[in-house]
Amino acid sequence: MRQKEHAERRIRLRKPVVDYREFRLSRINEPRFSHVKLLGGWVVYLALYFITENFIPASSLHVIHCALDDMIPFNEGFLIFYCWWYVLLGISLLYFFLYDINSFKKLQTFIMITQAVAMFIYIVYPSIQIGRPEVMPRDNFLCDVMAFIYAFDTPTGVCPSLHVAYSMGIASAWNKCRGVSPHWKRFVIISAFLISISVVFVKQHSVLDVLCAIPVGTLAEYIVFARTHTARRRLFRRRIRNLAARLGVS
Repeated sequence: MRQKEHAERRIRLRKPVVDYREFRLSRINEPRFSHVKLLGGWVVYLALYFITENFIPASSLHVIHCALDDMIPFNEGFLIFYCWWYVLLGISLLYFFLYDINSFKKLQTFIMITQAVAMFIYIVYPSIQIGRPEVMPRDNFLCDVMAFIYAFDTPTGVCPSLHVAYSMGIASAWNKCRGVSPHWKRFVIISAFLISISVVFVKQHSVLDVLCAIPVGTLAEYIVFARTHTARRRLFRRRIRNLAARLGVS
């Protein structure tokens, strides 16, 4: 009986919190569907991406490069983590969209903030990466895939790195999500780290792009999760006071 109840409980947990089969554009302002409007941020981003990729003259591009970039070798193995970013981003948004709307709102808002800041910088200070190898150093599948990515993903608009900024948001959103396995949370954090360093090993970004993404992600973290951090600080101070009271420390 317990096993049956446990199985039924797991099935219920997997059921989306909103029945999207009832969604219509005319209902988008209803409370249960209003979060769908946040997906419009991707339309704005893609429009701005098209503009920055096609209408910024090459003469205005600033080379982003530092000495550390020359010390980091191209390693096609990191392509696995670089591409995992796309999968992890999709998994995170889809899971939250179906099962945790509050986390979806926060992650999507985090992404929109980093997109807005990054696009502003890309327009005001256009950037370009020059570290890509002219010829792939090895003849293997990963190098072939990397060459394919180079062909359609231009090395412009690179600073700050959205790979890094998004990864910060993904890790933060999962870390604050209740009812998620601690093992998955640790996996996401490790993934975010490996993704962030992968961008320099596949020569899609400079180390400077990574460093510049950190304050952008931090800004989004402060705006989106300010209440969460405030609540955690209050809880921490309360626990310290309770501990001090039990120990008789004034």
